[in-house]
Amino acid sequence: MKPPSQRLVRGQILHFLADPGPADDPAAWQFFDDGGLWIEDGHIRAAGPWDTLTAALPADVRSSATIDDHRGRLVLPGFIDTHLHYPQAGIVGAFSHQLLDWLNEHTFPAEARFADPAEATRSAEFVVGRLLAHGTTTASVFATVHAHSADAFFAAAAARNLRMLCGKVLMDCHCPDALRDTAASGDRDSRALIERWHGHGRLRYSITPRFAATSTADQLRRAGELFASRPDLHLQSHLAENPAEIAWIASLFPERRDYLDVYAHFGLLGPRAIHAHCIHLDDEQRRRLAASGSAVAFCPSSNLFLGSGFFDHAASSAAGIRVGLASDVGAGTGFSSLRTLAAAHAVGQACGTPLSALRGFYLATLGGARALYLDDFIGNFQPGREADFVVLDWSATPELAWRLERCRSLAERLFALMILGDERCIVATHVLGETAWRRA
Repeated sequence: MKPPSQRLVRGQILHFLADPGPADDPAAWQFFDDGGLWIEDGHIRAAGPWDTLTAALPADVRSSATIDDHRGRLVLPGFIDTHLHYPQAGIVGAFSHQLLDWLNEHTFPAEARFADPAEATRSAEFVVGRLLAHGTTTASVFATVHAHSADAFFAAAAARNLRMLCGKVLMDCHCPDALRDTAASGDRDSRALIERWHGHGRLRYSITPRFAATSTADQLRRAGELFASRPDLHLQSHLAENPAEIAWIASLFPERRDYLDVYAHFGLLGPRAIHAHCIHLDDEQRRRLAASGSAVAFCPSSNLFLGSGFFDHAASSAAGIRVGLASDVGAGTGFSSLRTLAAAHAVGQACGTPLSALRGFYLATLGGARALYLDDFIGNFQPGREADFVVLDWSATPELAWRLERCRSLAERLFALMILGDERCIVATHVLGETAWRRA
C-alpha cells in the first residue's frame, strides 16, 4: 500500500475560525508569524507555530515531506468567489448604463456566442486559469443557457481537481430567442448535467435560474422542485440588485408580496441557495432571508460599476445572513479578491460601516465557504479540511512596500494589503496541497 503523501508549508499562516464581527474578535482568527501547515494526501493534518508543529511530527513524515518555504509571505486559505459569470469574462470593462441595459447591450450578445462549444471550451480554460492566478480556488459559477457551456467549465475545473460549483442558466422568457430554453428542456438539461458532474471529484451542481424576470412560473416551479429533490444540490440566482429590476418583478408577479416572496413561493430559498446582490432589502426581508438559510453574494465592484447601490453588509450579517465575497465578473471589474475587498471597503464607508481587514479576509475565505455551505471542506486550516491555499507577497509593489514600512500591527498590514494589493501579490496557488499556479 502506497504511503500517504506529506507536505509541509512554512510561512505567515492566517486563517479564521469564525466571523470576527465589527469588533475584530481575536478569538475568531489565528495568526502564526512563523507558522506551518502539515498536509497529508491533500488535507490539513495540523496548523500552528513552525517549531511546535515540526517537533511533534513523526520521524517518517519529517524525512519524507515536501517542504514549501514561504517565510516572510502570507499564507491564507484559497479565496472563494461566491458569484461569477464565466461567459462574461470577455465583456469586463464594457461601457453601459445600469443593469437592464447591461444585460441587453453586453450580456446577452456575449452569451449567445456560447452556442459554439469551442467558444465555451476556450473561455472556460481562460477563466479557470485566471482564477488560479488571482488566488481563487473555489467559485460559484454561472454558465449560459447552453448545456455544453456547463460541461466545458466542469471539464476545465475537473482537470485541475478544483472544488467548483456551476450550473446551466435557466431562461425561458424575456430574453433573445437564441438564449431561450423551455421549462421542460431546462429541467431535462439540468438533470442530465447533475448526473454527469454533481459529486464528480470535488464538483457540485447549482440549479441556476438567472432571475425571476427571465423564467416563467413553470420554470421557477420546476427549479424549486429539482432543488428540493436532493439534499446536496445547490442553487444560485440574483435578488434585489436594481430598482428598475425590482419594479419589473413586481409587475410580473403582482400576486406576490415582494421579490423575495417570489423565490420563497417557488422553493428557491434555503440552505445551499445563494442570491447575488440583495442590495434593496429592508430589515424584515433580511430576517426572512436569514430564517430561510439562504446566503448572499456581496458583489461590491459590480454594484459600483453598474450604479446599483450599496449592499449593507453590517445589517445583513446582524440579521444572521451568511455573506460571501463575489467578483460578479463580468459586471465586476476583475477576478482579484483583493481588489474586490477594496471595493467592499468603499461600499462599507458609504453605508457608515467600514470593513476592517480581518473581517474582509474572513469574507473572502471562511465566509465564502459558509455562504456556499462548503465549510466542512474548505475555508480554513482546521484538521481535515482540503488544503487549498494561496501565498501572498506583502511587498509586491513599491507602494505596498513603502506603506508596510510604516505599519505597526497585523491589522494595519492586512488593511494595506486589502486596499493596495492586487494580483501582483499572488506568489502561488495550491490545490489539495499541490502547486496549481506559480508566479514566474
